[in-house]
Amino acid sequence: MMKHYLHTSRKADCSVTPSQQDIGVTYVRWGKKICPENSEIVYTGQAGGNQHTNKGGGSNYLCLPSDPENGEAYSYANEGLYGAEYEIHSTSKPSGLPASLAEKEVQCAVCRRKGKVSVLMIPGRKSCYKGWKSEYSGFLMSEHITHNNKDYICMDGDAKPLDNRASNENGALFYPIRAKCGSLRCPPYKDNTEVLCTVCTK
Repeated sequence: MMKHYLHTSRKADCSVTPSQQDIGVTYVRWGKKICPENSEIVYTGQAGGNQHTNKGGGSNYLCLPSDPENGEAYSYANEGLYGAEYEIHSTSKPSGLPASLAEKEVQCAVCRRKGKVSVLMIPGRKSCYKGWKSEYSGFLMSEHITHNNKDYICMDGDAKPLDNRASNENGALFYPIRAKCGSLRCPPYKDNTEVLCTVCTK
């Protein structure tokens, strides 16, 4: 006796090809609460992260939304989320950034660039390579060398404070980075210079 099998397919099992308008990449614009032209805002907020002296917890900076959905009260002593401040003073600021940013909280925006499939932060450059478009450029920053590690980020070259409050509460901190020759080859790099950066899409 011959058996007949009925083959069916369900829409859920089929691969869905996104339309061109659905394709895009996201990135954080550190130091600004607006997105560059041709990018849309996903959300805006303030930069945060782990307290700079904590031994455990996260090692990355976060762009925290300005409209959080808060959980229940929690008494366990493992706080690990703090606001972030600029550590930019007259003696340690990159060219173009005002010393008035010192000790103020950092604003940020999560941006989406439609029609792009790749996003890349390039340290050491203020312009993108051929075929890539710069979303913004600025200065490479991270924690101080005596603090616990954080990721390198590209701070916008026209960074602004979250507001006018400057209470020096510390938390997560942003310090400018400078190049150090030795194992870093000079040339092409130059000793004790501010490190530029750009965020590129393609």
